[in-house]
Amino acid sequence: MTSADTVLAIHSVTKSYGSRRVLDELSFRVLGGRLTGFVGRNGAGKTTAMRVILGVLAADSGHVTLDGEALNIETRRRFGYMPEERGLYPKMRVLEQIVYLGRLHGMTATAARTSGRSLLTRLGLGERLNDTVQSLSLGNQQRAQIAAALVHSPAVLVLDEPFSGLDPLAVDTVVSVLSEFAAGGAPVIFSSHQLDIVERLCDDLVVIADGQIRASGSRNALRAEHGGLRFELALDGSGLDWLAAVPGVSDLERIAPECDAPSSTAHVVFAVDSAATSQLVLREALTRGEVTRFLRHQPTLAQIFREVIR
Repeated sequence: MTSADTVLAIHSVTKSYGSRRVLDELSFRVLGGRLTGFVGRNGAGKTTAMRVILGVLAADSGHVTLDGEALNIETRRRFGYMPEERGLYPKMRVLEQIVYLGRLHGMTATAARTSGRSLLTRLGLGERLNDTVQSLSLGNQQRAQIAAALVHSPAVLVLDEPFSGLDPLAVDTVVSVLSEFAAGGAPVIFSSHQLDIVERLCDDLVVIADGQIRASGSRNALRAEHGGLRFELALDGSGLDWLAAVPGVSDLERIAPECDAPSSTAHVVFAVDSAATSQLVLREALTRGEVTRFLRHQPTLAQIFREVIR
């Protein structure tokens, strides 16, 4: 069992291709027992960073450690990796493929078969064990690749776009398997362009742009840090046109009413210059109608992402 204290750390990693610097003094940590989302635009450096972690690429400077020790070939054999590109042999049978990859990681044939069968069944491929990989849909090939990354119970799991091509039900299945695996104590890092999934799944978040880390930390800490003094107000029985005239209020953003909200409900998010101003707004709103919502606004991951990469 992997210790929940296991830490994968990237220390000041720099990587260039010719004159183009792809990673620029990149530093962040992936904590054991937690799911870390790694997000950025295309070309931001995500895949390059993952390949440096795996030893597929050598950094120009900087290094990667696991529990404070430099990585080597033996350490990396304990890693699980799922590339963005399809990497399975198309003419092999699904279970045979997973067993083969387990054996490459030093498992016995019996252990690899037991683990592979269990994973494939949990991932919804229990009835496709003897089908060839090429006969699977792209989404099911993606599930098989996730099983391949997990079959040897890796000490660290690195996944590049694991949800690509999956329908919502398949996403839920994969999320369940990954969450259960992380709960065993291994560091898990995954990249994804699907920010709604990252927001739902990740414990920690790393945002990269132009090869540099723009934000990192726990999901809740980043929301608090980037939320600022923004509040959400829903008022039934009165409009909110008066709010713009309150001193210290700015950046009003109207929100479409929820489907079950009364037609008379007005709903906005706004910024204030101080906590005292927020209380002033609340007192005024109470005189104008029924306040059905008043709370500190938590930004979405997509909003944080747009803010930090500008």
